[in-house]
Amino acid sequence: MTALSDHAVPQNPGWLSRAEAWMDDKGKGAWIAAMVLGFIFFWPVGLALLAYMIWSKRMFSKSCSRRKSWHSHMSAMKPSGNSAFDAYKSDTLARLEREQQEFESFLRRLRDAKDKAEFDQFMDERARENNDEAENGERA
Repeated sequence: MTALSDHAVPQNPGWLSRAEAWMDDKGKGAWIAAMVLGFIFFWPVGLALLAYMIWSKRMFSKSCSRRKSWHSHMSAMKPSGNSAFDAYKSDTLARLEREQQEFESFLRRLRDAKDKAEFDQFMDERARENNDEAENGERA
């Protein structure tokens, strides 16, 4: 690997990088809360946090942790080099995708059945109300 493409995390990160990772896990709200508290207690700390959030693009991204989760999903798709494990992984992923599609289909059928039952109940109540009105109208 070249020095430019090497973005490895240090083996023993310091308290600052652990704090940054913790804040990223909590999301953008934690960064904003820390910045506001920094302004309240000692304004240069708040200003420094604001500058860091803008510089690192945490302020304008959708989520701080989204980048990491997308990267981890992409690394799951890379081959490991072990053909037996890669075959097992692809079979397992295919099975899980099939199960997910079956479950989503089941949920869709369940929602359709619930909607039909609610609609049928509504129509029955409406027909009952119309019959009651017709019977009351004939008696008067």
